[in-house]
Amino acid sequence: MDRNLLIIGKGYTGEAILDLARRAGWTARITSRKAGGPGVVAFDDPALLDGVTHLVITAPPGPAGDPVWAMHAAALRAAPLRWVGYISTTGVYGDRQGGWVEEDTPPAPGQERSQRRLDAENQWRELAPRVAVDLFRTGGIYGPGRSALDDVRAGTARCVVKPGHSFSRIHRDDIARAVLAAATRPPGPGVRVLHLVDDTPSTQADVTLEACRLLGVTPPPPTPFAEAYARMSEMGRSFWDESRLVSSRRTRQALGIEWAYPSYREGLASILAEEGAERPAE
Repeated sequence: MDRNLLIIGKGYTGEAILDLARRAGWTARITSRKAGGPGVVAFDDPALLDGVTHLVITAPPGPAGDPVWAMHAAALRAAPLRWVGYISTTGVYGDRQGGWVEEDTPPAPGQERSQRRLDAENQWRELAPRVAVDLFRTGGIYGPGRSALDDVRAGTARCVVKPGHSFSRIHRDDIARAVLAAATRPPGPGVRVLHLVDDTPSTQADVTLEACRLLGVTPPPPTPFAEAYARMSEMGRSFWDESRLVSSRRTRQALGIEWAYPSYREGLASILAEEGAERPAE
């Protein structure tokens, strides 16, 4: 059976999905603003969706909604799609005051950008009568080049202390594994909500301390939350204004996988080891 995968958004996560799909033998392409390089196609190409059977969307919505629907709505309705995966955010659940959310927890976004994500999810639900649609609600994404290790090296890492406040995270490569597992064995037409978060919601300070330990450097001193909050940007404050714990147990069962990086500890250690393997011998 033909498996023609198109990934919308040539970014950090999209490129990881593309790499894994190609290594697994898929025919896979990715969009950019301009075509260029093997398998890189222009997003505004009128024939973008011709022959596409599997579609992944990593591009964020704008004020006018999802960019794919804005430019390619007619083609989406006509394409021979069997499966669609939309990368969303756990932000659609809003503030739960530290409570747990499951895949069937009703969304309650409290911020404009999270409401946009939910609105975009609802746009993709339109295809559900004839296509399997997976909504991947992800936690904070980290990985090579984008982790607490980089913050520590840059001198920007902090140990912000806010008791009882934890964040959910996911390693970029576990996102790619989950997306490809879902695309390989999609359910029948309909909508499925999947949580891409690791097994260990944790504080920002704990992650920074682990990065410092791995790098063998002295950690920054604890910063009281009120002091840190006063110096944050509006975007930074928005992450701290909400607190929730996100479970992925049902998602892992549905996809038949376990995370390669069930916590930030394994994730950071793997990133550091990978960096060491790539560094030329002295």
